Amino acid sequence: MVAGIVWLSLTPSPPKVDFEQSDKVGHFLAYGSLMFWFAQLYVARTTRVAYAAGFAAMGVALEFIQGWTGYRDFEVYDMLANGTGVVLGWAAALILPRVLPGAGTGTR
Repeated sequence: MVAGIVWLSLTPSPPKVDFEQSDKVGHFLAYGSLMFWFAQLYVARTTRVAYAAGFAAMGVALEFIQGWTGYRDFEVYDMLANGTGVVLGWAAALILPRVLPGAGTGTR
């Protein structure tokens, strides 16, 4: 999933959806799904904090790299969508029952 987000963030011609601000929705869904997935895998709070911080940092770093490519744009609102996705992905993992078998059993 991480490699997919990196590729989609840096490819010269990412997939387009035809509605206003669709890229922000894509950022939000990508980072939200990523955080939700890893929050299902690792239930320890410190591990989740580390992943959340790492994913937020990844979103910021990729935006700066996009600005340097010459074919993609740096956008602060994309960073905001990434961070919002991380927070809400974590929140969804706290609210929803465990999706993965054995998650939350203390074995991880």
